[in-house]
Amino acid sequence: MRTAIGIGGPAYGRDRKWEDVVTFVVEAERLGVDFAWSAEAWGMDAATSLAFVAARTSKITLGSGIMQISARVPAMTAMTALSLATMSNGRFVLGLGTSGPQVVEGLHGVPFAHGAGRLRENVDIIRRAVRGERLEYEGRHFRLPLPGGEGKALRLSHEYRPELPIYLATLAPRGLRLTGEVADGWLGASFTPEHASAHLDAIAEGAGSTGRELADLDLQAGGAVAFGDDIDRLLAPRKKGLAFTLGAMGSARTNFYNDSFKRGGFEDVAVEVQKLWLDGRHDDATARVPDEMVLQTNFLGTDDMVRDRLRAHRDAGITTVRLMPDGATLDEKLTTLGRALDLVRSL
Repeated sequence: MRTAIGIGGPAYGRDRKWEDVVTFVVEAERLGVDFAWSAEAWGMDAATSLAFVAARTSKITLGSGIMQISARVPAMTAMTALSLATMSNGRFVLGLGTSGPQVVEGLHGVPFAHGAGRLRENVDIIRRAVRGERLEYEGRHFRLPLPGGEGKALRLSHEYRPELPIYLATLAPRGLRLTGEVADGWLGASFTPEHASAHLDAIAEGAGSTGRELADLDLQAGGAVAFGDDIDRLLAPRKKGLAFTLGAMGSARTNFYNDSFKRGGFEDVAVEVQKLWLDGRHDDATARVPDEMVLQTNFLGTDDMVRDRLRAHRDAGITTVRLMPDGATLDEKLTTLGRALDLVRSL
């Protein structure tokens, strides 16, 4: 089982601890971590930070986890991906996702509907671009060149990389099936080994429709890592984050994280927490998150407990485990990460 870490997210752009972020990735590479993923939400974008980190590292694979497809046209995504692959000497993998309606319609000002269809067409066009093909495309959402205009079909002026890996971050069944059909890997969320079928069955179905198997994809999922004997102390800080995910990561009608947890054995909790959160009762929503949900989605407790959770992910089919190490300081986070990596290797 390989390992991954993540940087980026909603808060990035506010804090000024960028050098700590870079040091975290550099030290993670030294410790033997395989992937570093850079996320974007409504703070720092996913690509710029990877370009900087590429210059400070030499072995770790760098991925966009994820680039929002509504923030860029497919040709620009392909240009960015090829640029990052060149800057990193081939260490870049492209992670894509639809994001959610609040970001897509509120921040980018484009419709969110037909996410899976738009994601499929993005992958189609990007694959053609990185292979060096002229971009002629007739889809539901994209038409290249633009009909009736003065443009002509172009190919990118770049070193082509036909084998550039594409990973998809998907949660709904249709998106999961698409992942199995067209992607090299899956960036999972809301995943628990106890209910792995809620995600992996649909991926396997999509893979099978194109003559592939689930084992042909790199399946990535994970959570926070923290060590200690006082389990209650480890659980409490993570309940608000899960309550936010269930209640605020999407609109009242469209929350793929919430829907995923419903399919994964937490339907009553997901419904109740979302209602409490949307009613403004954030403390009550946090209190309603059960210990079981926190334990199943993270790696918390003694060495034996964390090792058991890692083993459960491996046995469920996860091939790369994403680790978010706990710690008040950079040194503490790196100590936690190193301890977790030792447990992964012990498996």
